[in-house]
Amino acid sequence: MQRPYNFSAGPAAIPVEVLEQAAAEMLDWRGSGMGVMEMSHRGKEFISICEQAEADLRELLAIPSHFKILFMQGGGLAENAIVPLNLSRAATVDFVVTGSWSQKSQKEARKYAAEVNVIASGEASGFTTVPDPAHWHISRGASYVHLCSNETIDGIEFHELPDLQALGSDAPLVIDFSSHVASRPVDWSRVGLAFGGAQKNLGPAGLTLVVVREDLLGHALPACPSAFNYQTVADNQSMYNTPPTWGIYIAGLTFQWLKRQREGDASGIAAIELRNRAKAQLLYDTIDQSQLYFNKVAVNCRSRMNVPFFLRDESRNDAFLAGAKARGLLQLKGHKSVGGMRASIYNAMPLQGVQALVDYMQEFERQHA
Repeated sequence: MQRPYNFSAGPAAIPVEVLEQAAAEMLDWRGSGMGVMEMSHRGKEFISICEQAEADLRELLAIPSHFKILFMQGGGLAENAIVPLNLSRAATVDFVVTGSWSQKSQKEARKYAAEVNVIASGEASGFTTVPDPAHWHISRGASYVHLCSNETIDGIEFHELPDLQALGSDAPLVIDFSSHVASRPVDWSRVGLAFGGAQKNLGPAGLTLVVVREDLLGHALPACPSAFNYQTVADNQSMYNTPPTWGIYIAGLTFQWLKRQREGDASGIAAIELRNRAKAQLLYDTIDQSQLYFNKVAVNCRSRMNVPFFLRDESRNDAFLAGAKARGLLQLKGHKSVGGMRASIYNAMPLQGVQALVDYMQEFERQHA
């Protein structure tokens, strides 16, 4: 029986193979007599799970050896405080505001940094474009530059990360990649720190991934809680306090699932990126060719993960959502702050799911032309 297609923005769909393996190991992980949720985080069983997850992620995303991988808690929202507590040095930090999440990030950072500068913003366009990096005015001596590389609510994505050195700055780039992590490769030569909640592309809510360059460790403000001090977490291999063990386990299974993916000659992240491009193209083409639906985001920065769209006749919104649910197309209602619809098509969403949505959208348009 075909499961419904879950288009939720997060917590989001998890690959069926991962769920099936977790179910099979629920009561007894590999003959240990324990389920993963019952294990000591310091026992050899869980240590092996965590080490394998870290190794698989490093391989998948080609993370260089001079970056530390941290498994933390608090989600992306908490990292809006944890990053400035660790990296601001009580000095100036710069923000590029491209939507709802980067807006929240800069507001939170104001509690910890001496000064927060918004060096570029897409607000004037209604967050439908990405400001051209050539026009950014990075503060001299900025502790870091923060951007959200994929805005989940507004449906905007940096298809290429900016090269701050080419812009004349040696400030490290901090990216919130919560909603597109593991959907495409990362150019680590341009990144100082990347963070993301797991609940969109990696696993269940509760786990937060931080990938941080080693030279950025050891600069936490005195007020930074020990459990959130990147140096402390790194020194203790993410085991300073009890980590989100179940989340790490499911993420590890997801990493292994990603390694098994194939598209032609491509494998792993390269394969999943090809698939994600195809899914997004199918959905955007349907919207662009329609007389009923539209998308507001500039074509060159449309998200491949979160596709917001609107009905030209909003009085039909409820009917559209009811019909979608009846066909097993779930969680398509747009975020309350922007309205409309939103289809989140993360790694776990198969092409068949997007095709089912497209078929329904076209049917609905024929009925309501």
